[in-house]
Order: sequence, then structure tokens, then C-alpha cells
Amino acid sequence: MLPYRDSRLTRIILVAFFLLVAGYAYYESRGILAGPSIAVTGRVMEVHESFIKIEGKADRISSLSMNGNPISITEDGSFSEGFALAPGYNRITLTASDRYGKKTEKAIEVIYTPSASTTAATASSSPATATSTSTIAPKSH
Repeated sequence: MLPYRDSRLTRIILVAFFLLVAGYAYYESRGILAGPSIAVTGRVMEVHESFIKIEGKADRISSLSMNGNPISITEDGSFSEGFALAPGYNRITLTASDRYGKKTEKAIEVIYTPSASTTAATASSSPATATSTSTIAPKSH
């Protein structure tokens, strides 16, 4: 008798083996198939502060940028970047790309309305203080 005779048990074992290999290959290739992802909290918000921090987590990326400017990320994919707001509507776009060229974008919409105390402080300040700038005179030889 040959050890590889055609039996039902052999077929079941071979099918199970190939299904296991295919499942493992799919598990390992999920990152390639899915592409990069960005998770941030508060995609639409109204704030009364002129400076906010954009925080979140990005997975399966090689680079991350905010409005076209690269930002740093930690090894686990976390990021935190400050952003100065203009009064009114602000749109912040996060763009992530992976090493295979896939890109994803996430937009954050922020409406900045200055609080009453901020506008009162600006209105009560003197014009000289509001427009003062420091200059450095060149050295004379």
C-alpha cells in the first residue's frame, strides 16, 4: 500500500491546510488592501479659542500632513499638532499615505467665534499697543 492513497481524510486535511494558508495570507495582507486610516475626534466643532490641538491616531501610514505641512507621529501612530484659527470657518485637511502609494484624507471643520471677553479686550487696547512691532537696528561699523 502506498502512503498517499486517495482517501477522504487526506482530501479533508489538504483542504483545511490550504484554507488555513489562504486565511493567514489574507490576515497579513489586510494592511495592503485597506490602505491608511486616520481617526480624529470632533470632525465638526465650534470653539471660542484661537488655538486648538488636533489629536488622533493614524494606522498603516508612512507620512501624515495637515493642510500640506508634514506632521510628526509616534511609533504607535498617535499625533498631536497645534493649529491657529482665523475668525469664522476653518477647514483642516489631514492627508495620510502609505508605502504603497494609497492615500486617505480626513477633513475637520472648525468654526471659531471669539468670546465676548476676547473681543472686549481687543477693543479696549490702545492702537499703539495693538500695532506695535519690535525692530532690530543693523550694527554700524
